[in-house]
Amino acid sequence: MWTSSALPSLALGLASLSGTLAQSYNTIPVIKAVGQHFFYSNNGSQFYLKGVAYQENYNPNGTSSSNTQYTDPLADASKCSRDIPYMKQIFTNVIRVYAIDPTQNHDDCMEQLASNDIYVVADLSEPGTSIDSNDPSWDVTLYTRYTAVVDSLSKYKNVIGFFAGNEVVSAQNQTAAAAFVKAAVRDTKGYIKQMNYRDTLGVGYATADVPSRDELAHYFACEPEGGNSTSIDFWGYNVYSWCGDSNYETSSYGERVEFFQDYPVPVFFAEYGCIEGVDGGATHRPFTEVAVLYGNMTSVFSGGIVYEWFYSENEYGLVEVNGDSVSPYPDFTSLSSQLAKVSPTITQSSTYTPSNTAPACPTVGGTTWAAVASPLPPAVNPQLCTCEVANLECTIDSDDEDSYAAVFNYICGADETYCEGIAHNATSGDYGALGGCSPKQQLAWVANQYYEGSSNKASACDFSGLAKTQSPTTSAGCEALISAAGTDGRGTVPSPTGQQGTAAASSSSKGAAAGTMSAPSFFNYGTTFFAAYVITALVSGVGMFVL
Repeated sequence: MWTSSALPSLALGLASLSGTLAQSYNTIPVIKAVGQHFFYSNNGSQFYLKGVAYQENYNPNGTSSSNTQYTDPLADASKCSRDIPYMKQIFTNVIRVYAIDPTQNHDDCMEQLASNDIYVVADLSEPGTSIDSNDPSWDVTLYTRYTAVVDSLSKYKNVIGFFAGNEVVSAQNQTAAAAFVKAAVRDTKGYIKQMNYRDTLGVGYATADVPSRDELAHYFACEPEGGNSTSIDFWGYNVYSWCGDSNYETSSYGERVEFFQDYPVPVFFAEYGCIEGVDGGATHRPFTEVAVLYGNMTSVFSGGIVYEWFYSENEYGLVEVNGDSVSPYPDFTSLSSQLAKVSPTITQSSTYTPSNTAPACPTVGGTTWAAVASPLPPAVNPQLCTCEVANLECTIDSDDEDSYAAVFNYICGADETYCEGIAHNATSGDYGALGGCSPKQQLAWVANQYYEGSSNKASACDFSGLAKTQSPTTSAGCEALISAAGTDGRGTVPSPTGQQGTAAASSSSKGAAAGTMSAPSFFNYGTTFFAAYVITALVSGVGMFVL
């Protein structure tokens, strides 16, 4: 590791930060996806990602973490001004951020990034609020979080788009979770359109290099219902197969190029930079893959994002940061040197006609794929959930979610039909209209079903004090929503209207209380159920495919 208090090549970056801005987040040309490539909107030149993952103290994965605090990388202007000049030394034109706080102001950092020609791809989840690989759902808590991030970042023209999930499917028995991520893609794209946000804002998915990667790529790009309302706009590939001085064949890069040559949307490395088997250790990555990524792979791949900026306990990281000091490691220099040599072929949008079409969807079968292509989980509509609960005669009077499991277990075990309205089985495509509501709202629904099935006896709405009877109310606009969902909860879910995320957003960034987070859906408690078979088979379907 080396340090420098004065680097000549930083002068331009520092000048742009402290002097007149060359451009702002209002004037920077947007990046748009056309077919298999990205292009600058102003001159039609092809855009290749030369990026770095930029998030402190964060380990992204497809599980709900118990540590729900994080540091928003775009909320501290002083950190951005400290780091951006160094980013320019490695030719950075895009950063990937894994969790931002939508309640914070990001204007200063986004302006600094724009003035240095740096774009942003942002993940929509945060620690504790992500689609869980093993207990997947797409619900009001997630929808509120996702739309809040979109609301927060939509005005910045240097935002390319969003990831609706990162490595949610990381094992062969987790492929059912893909259905809930694709529902998130659909609803996020629908929200962007409904709010009249910029139509070049894309929504994609970042996959791990797992055995089901090919099925995943086809599943997220296929269009079983016609149009592209449910398909991803770009595909991120987290790949660590090129280690040290590997090569095109050993790393399987050639196989990836061959597989994606007919893919209908841009593909790029959402993370790369293996640290295994590197001479000199993790901080000495030679980045010899750069010449290939920006060389003979450019007909298919649109560049990549190095993992990661900040050195951390996982031994990944290009720099060590201590207060206002930035100390690059040797692999920072290697990356800079390798990127300085590349000159990828530039295609002009005016001469490019997309010809690739959507692939066929993978089919459910064996132990390889467990998510039916259609239908997807229904749209999440927070208003429907609120309306339904207000219209019940028996509701839940407790916020103690640790006590919900036993009640779910008892009711669903007594009669499966009581729980059909909250079913979400990705393998059979069996979904209830209330499956996207919060755990408390779902429990209120099934408790009311049990109450009505017990001839409205007062004793059938108690559950050791968790439930109580109430006088049903129907607010304006609720009648049509409740009617669509049906008395058995097996009907349809109208798409929500109006702004959804901003008003309801809460912060769990550094310094905020973890208690502001909503809990995951009820079946996270499945290990305590004495009728686990009922819950697994009826509701989630996840347990049906295990190796």
